[in-house]
Amino acid sequence: MSKKHILRGVALVFLALVMCVSLCSCAYFEALLPDGAGKSRGSSGGGDGEKNNVVVEGDIEIHFLELGNRYTGDCTYIKAGDKDILIDAGSKVSSIKTIDEYIERYVTDKKLEYVIVTHAHEDHYAGFATYENVDSLFDLYECEVIIDFAQITTGREEKVMYKNYVRERDAEIEKGAKHYTAAECIEDETIKGVFDLGDGMSLTVLDSYYYYNKSTTENDHSVCTLLEDGKNSYLFTGDLEKKGEEKLVEMNDLPEVKLYKAGHHGSKTSSNEVLLEVIKPEIVCVCCCCGSPEYTSTNKNQFPTQAFVDRIAPYTDKVYVTTLCVDYEKEEFKSMNGDIIVRSVDGEVSVHCSASKDVLKDSNWFKKNRTTPSAWK
Repeated sequence: MSKKHILRGVALVFLALVMCVSLCSCAYFEALLPDGAGKSRGSSGGGDGEKNNVVVEGDIEIHFLELGNRYTGDCTYIKAGDKDILIDAGSKVSSIKTIDEYIERYVTDKKLEYVIVTHAHEDHYAGFATYENVDSLFDLYECEVIIDFAQITTGREEKVMYKNYVRERDAEIEKGAKHYTAAECIEDETIKGVFDLGDGMSLTVLDSYYYYNKSTTENDHSVCTLLEDGKNSYLFTGDLEKKGEEKLVEMNDLPEVKLYKAGHHGSKTSSNEVLLEVIKPEIVCVCCCCGSPEYTSTNKNQFPTQAFVDRIAPYTDKVYVTTLCVDYEKEEFKSMNGDIIVRSVDGEVSVHCSASKDVLKDSNWFKKNRTTPSAWK
């Protein structure tokens, strides 16, 4: 053996010893620290400056994301113990970067155990419905189970975005993802609509008339889900409207809920008394660009609408909204509550916001644009 090879071998052995000692020292000193101190935890994005605690078994975090633009849309990320769940990915394809940068802090293995796509409207599924040369969230994350809408309105199947969604979804299925429509979840004798998340937690696909029948509005085809942790219940209804809510109440034994994601962004067509009188929500989160004229120039009908406020007020004043429209034409927007995190630790629920902590009724926008219902006075 040449002298060159001998010297190279000695150098490699020395380097290995140094690395071993270094790693052992780091582990030793970290072990001396108090529980959690100095260990990577990521940031909750909370405006209160808190660092996010690791979500342990039996604990839940529900994140309502700001989507990085002036448009209204839905994206809810849930950390349930060691399970990662994503419900919808609006509002535009441009939101994919925002969503990815947010959830990758939590989904460290790049695997989503459950993806739920509530219905075929861009502001809910744009992140899953890209052109072939653009990475969708299906490309960026491995998905174990995909649950989506069982019906679409007539003619929707010819839309380019719907075709993009089907192609991207089917490619993920080919890579090994299990796929169910909401109707198939209900009808499957093994599942019966319920997915066990472990440690007393479950995700239930609620039954709905419009999984099996066509509606004139895409919104009533929404997949509706109930998350439970043994102490609290959390309800997500997509953009379900009045007829859909009536059927939801009729076909399911709904509990009173700790959290309700406001249906259809706080519109006048959703969150009707037929549903609210049953679920009696304690916390309500609205995913929208508050006061935006995107869908209507009529102030009282801009999200969150006056009708929504009037109906929700008797049950709770803990209403939070993600984003505020500043100037729609100039594409100016800012955080209202920002990213909203509803955290349950040992069954105790708290709300954390990346921006203002003010509930809706205490915001300047509300005072200028809405009439305060008597329940909030």
